[in-house]
Amino acid sequence: MSILNATAAPILLVEDDPGHALLIKKNLQRGGVTHEIVVLDDGRKAVNYLFKQGEYATDERPAPDLILLDLNLPILSGYQVLKIIKNDERTKKVPVVVLTTTDNPQEVERCYDLGCNMYITKPVEYDKFSDTIQKLSRFISIVKTPNKE
Repeated sequence: MSILNATAAPILLVEDDPGHALLIKKNLQRGGVTHEIVVLDDGRKAVNYLFKQGEYATDERPAPDLILLDLNLPILSGYQVLKIIKNDERTKKVPVVVLTTTDNPQEVERCYDLGCNMYITKPVEYDKFSDTIQKLSRFISIVKTPNKE
């Protein structure tokens, strides 16, 4: 199923920098993403959200069709979150796009080894950052994801 044509499934954005989160959300929407974008600012919240535990135990939103994950997060790092997602039967097929400022080749390889589906380095310059996220939104519009049970 195409992410943009999915019914009511949100996109989960895990980003602790409020400025980056706002910029990502706005540019995804500018690029055509119409889904709800759930923004969480630490790794623990992301895990709790995905597995409907803790403060999200009663959350009735469906599981996300896509996760945009920063690496440098408080409480649980993006690496820890990625490992948890990809090692659990309930979430292992959810595409995870690592979206971070880190461009170290060892870190890129580590993320792919942990199971990320795509790794994007956030440009520092505002215009390039915006353009990158809008391109990502166009890519999202054609991506196919597994049907949920």
